[in-house]
Amino acid sequence: MDKAELSQFDVSRETMERLEKFEQVILKWNPKINLVSKNSLKDLWRRHIVDSVQVFRSVPNPVDHWVDIGSGGGFPGAIVGILCAAESPDTNVTLIESDQRKCAFLRNVARECSAPIKVITGRIEAVEPQNADVLSARALADLSDLLEFSERHLAEKGLAVFPKGETWKKEVDNSRARWSFDLETVKSQTEPSAVILKIKGVARV
Repeated sequence: MDKAELSQFDVSRETMERLEKFEQVILKWNPKINLVSKNSLKDLWRRHIVDSVQVFRSVPNPVDHWVDIGSGGGFPGAIVGILCAAESPDTNVTLIESDQRKCAFLRNVARECSAPIKVITGRIEAVEPQNADVLSARALADLSDLLEFSERHLAEKGLAVFPKGETWKKEVDNSRARWSFDLETVKSQTEPSAVILKIKGVARV
């Protein structure tokens, strides 16, 4: 799957230009701070960009406040911001990242791609609670840890969206020992064994 596959997600020409600009920025920065592995860089569109677009598309719009935690190389947070620029300009997109160099990269993406992104430098568990309508995280932590972050940063009726690989069922089962939550799964369109977990009603058991 390459960027031509984005057609299934109904991406405008304006958004495509921003995504291509994002590609240029990440190719420039990656040798300095290793945002994505060298192997996955060869498959940047399918593995990272298209995968992030489908996370955005899994959520009903409009959204007042979308928060992405552990944003790193910008997946899915920066891609969400780029999509919101054209499709949901009133959405506030906040990215939380503890690595200052990666924060500099994310702020550069915001400028270069004209994306409405706010970047907070800090540890997820120390940042002021964000009261997010949507909370996302990709390749960050085990689901049980993500639910702890959700408890801190998600609004009472908010939605958490977490892409997960083939071990997702085990993570869900293990999390049930500590957490109560409502779960919906969406099959990934980029990886056959992967899903997007859509979670509401997070509470400690």
